[in-house]
Amino acid sequence: MKNTVLVTIASLFILGCSSDTTEPATAAPADAPAPSASIYDAAVASSTRLEGDYARDAGRKPAAVLEFIGVEAGDTVFDMFAGGGYYTELVADVVGPEGHVDSHSNKPYMNYVGEEFAQRHGNNRLPNVSVIMAENNELELAAEQYDVMLVVLSYHDIYHVDEGNGWYQIDGDQLRAEWLKGLKPGGVIGIVDHVAAAGAPAETGETLHRIDPQRVVAEMTAAGFVLDGESDVLRNANDDHSLSAFAPGIRGNTDRFVMRFIKPAE
Repeated sequence: MKNTVLVTIASLFILGCSSDTTEPATAAPADAPAPSASIYDAAVASSTRLEGDYARDAGRKPAAVLEFIGVEAGDTVFDMFAGGGYYTELVADVVGPEGHVDSHSNKPYMNYVGEEFAQRHGNNRLPNVSVIMAENNELELAAEQYDVMLVVLSYHDIYHVDEGNGWYQIDGDQLRAEWLKGLKPGGVIGIVDHVAAAGAPAETGETLHRIDPQRVVAEMTAAGFVLDGESDVLRNANDDHSLSAFAPGIRGNTDRFVMRFIKPAE
């Protein structure tokens, strides 16, 4: 029997600009509005984030990714395999107090991220976030609940198997069907992952922690989603796709695709 557990946050308590010298600068009018960062830039710049998050920003470019996917204030968002919650916290800031984030994890991910999870969610740091703990093939989502879903650097894990650590083979068709059910009509699912060589077999999800982007498109399309856009913001032409995503020298700088799919409006 499937068993998806909603964990409330309260229960986690224990756990040189240049200048032109030929002309004087012109002052802005006194009543001119101050320039403002986008909600995505503001979330990344927030001083309340965990200290370790800032070092990841240059490689992940989260403001550009979230803007492309289209997360907006007031949205209800599902963050799949959120792990330590790097994106969960940023999205929680973007959606604001009128929005909500369900941050999904499981036991293998919890073992991997260590103390980061408790630091992220302890002391009610993220009051508009709930944590969903569901093991592989046990996820159940309410119908038409989410405006946006995120699957960041984990789609390839559909093809990963490590039973010794509790990571059992995922039924990809079942999981994609659950995503489709959980999204509102017109809702968006953003997928970011490490690029595998064109035509690479599904097994690269296991061996290299990469996935052929066209495999993702084919599988998502077959599940009922429509590809709505692709971004090159995380592409790296110097990555030849031959190394594991965790290999020294390429880790954190892999060639990554960013895709936006929609659930067709009924």
